[in-house]
Amino acid sequence: MEKQYKIVDINADVGEGLNNEPNLMPYLSSCNIACGGHAGNLETMTKVVRLAKKHSVKVGAHPSFPDKANFGRIVVDMIAADLYSSLKAQIRALQDVLYAESVQLHHIKPHGALYNLANRDEKAAKVIIEVIKSIALPLALYAPYRSVIAELATKAKINVIYEAFADRNYNNDLSLVSRKKDNAILSHTNEVLKHVLKMINQRKVISINGVEVEIKASTFCVHGDTKNALQILKYLNEELPKKGIKIQ
Repeated sequence: MEKQYKIVDINADVGEGLNNEPNLMPYLSSCNIACGGHAGNLETMTKVVRLAKKHSVKVGAHPSFPDKANFGRIVVDMIAADLYSSLKAQIRALQDVLYAESVQLHHIKPHGALYNLANRDEKAAKVIIEVIKSIALPLALYAPYRSVIAELATKAKINVIYEAFADRNYNNDLSLVSRKKDNAILSHTNEVLKHVLKMINQRKVISINGVEVEIKASTFCVHGDTKNALQILKYLNEELPKKGIKIQ
């Protein structure tokens, strides 16, 4: 009898100016492409889309607050209509590239401060949901378990794929430990594997305070700017199948 595998997705945020996509892409099953808000332009989007196509990697849009100066990492005070227009324009820019390359848009994953804000703020979450609903494609949303945006999107009949972070530590409330703290990032490969396996097999994560917290995820993000991101991705690709977990 054929072995039954659990299926997970491994994603990374790409097209953000690091130019490490040729190395990362063979080890990903989906990617989130910066589309002009915090990073990215026609040239970078085209390059990354072609790489994704070559490696059969699912493509998502990675829109953000329109704030290249701060790399989308701070909340920009915008009225809902302006945020909607900006996000729509960013996604459309990527869609134009995808159309030219005959690649389908698979999902949306907000970036940085917008991602974090939509996890807790109904107004920001609703804008993103309205943008997704306005696109004539059945798009998925990558969002964290128990986030405001995941709950609202589920009610709006959007396919929510719960996301967790392979290389980041969590607080008790499932928020990520601030990058300003020394223990925010997990960089040892065996530590990352242990962290991911617990989330997959037990639906639990050990918070920074040692508390076991319930979590659900079927896509796991490895940040492209984590210093040994390539090493982490290679290790997960080698080790997860040995544990009965297939990346696809």
